Amino acid sequence: YTEAWDADKKSIHVMPDTPDILLAKANAANVSHKLYVQAWEDAKKKGYDMRADAIPIKTARASRDIASDYKYKETHEKEKGHYIGCPSAKDDPKLAQAARAMALQNDRLYKKAYNDSKTQIHIPVDALSVQAAKECQTLVSDIDYRQYLHQWTCLPDQNDVIHARQAYDLQSDNVYKSDLEWLRGIGWLTEGSVDVVKAKKAQELLNDRLYRTRPEQLKFTSITDSPDVVLAKTNAMQLSDVSF
Repeated sequence: YTEAWDADKKSIHVMPDTPDILLAKANAANVSHKLYVQAWEDAKKKGYDMRADAIPIKTARASRDIASDYKYKETHEKEKGHYIGCPSAKDDPKLAQAARAMALQNDRLYKKAYNDSKTQIHIPVDALSVQAAKECQTLVSDIDYRQYLHQWTCLPDQNDVIHARQAYDLQSDNVYKSDLEWLRGIGWLTEGSVDVVKAKKAQELLNDRLYRTRPEQLKFTSITDSPDVVLAKTNAMQLSDVSF
């Protein structure tokens, strides 16, 4: 049955220029790692020629010289001890510039003119800023702000003083509680007070004995010929091992 099919399978030949074959070859070439690095491998086999005066070599050397601390300080080291032609350090422009920069950076010299001019300032006593400062000092002063009770600054019979005394008496705790002084020492029973009555009512609400009625206190008589009782008796007789 399969002899003809097996013989036919061996005789099938696909042309090498069909679209599927060409597409498969193109895909294989695209995913091939060997073909991907073929140009790089060929370039490595040819070698390279890097001359000493090439631009990358010069750039690398210049960058190295700039980054080198030795090359950075080489000119300064060579100029040490070669200051010739100046009779003193003040005549040398570089030293004079360094001394000037040091003097500008010195805090004592920077504030010397200010400290000398501080004691030479004369302000008139009636200047506007001085008067404002005095009034501000008076406002923030604790001595002028506080007025003790025994130091009266107004007449005691003025209407505002009388009104203030009445307000103080109303706000005074002693005057507020003076009507309760007669209650001190008087005995009092808590029976019948609001809190006691409220506690009793809460106890009655939470009392389990008053809330629940026990089953034995209920008057109940079961009917012996009711359907559920008769059914229960019948089931008991059917499940009884003795009767069985």
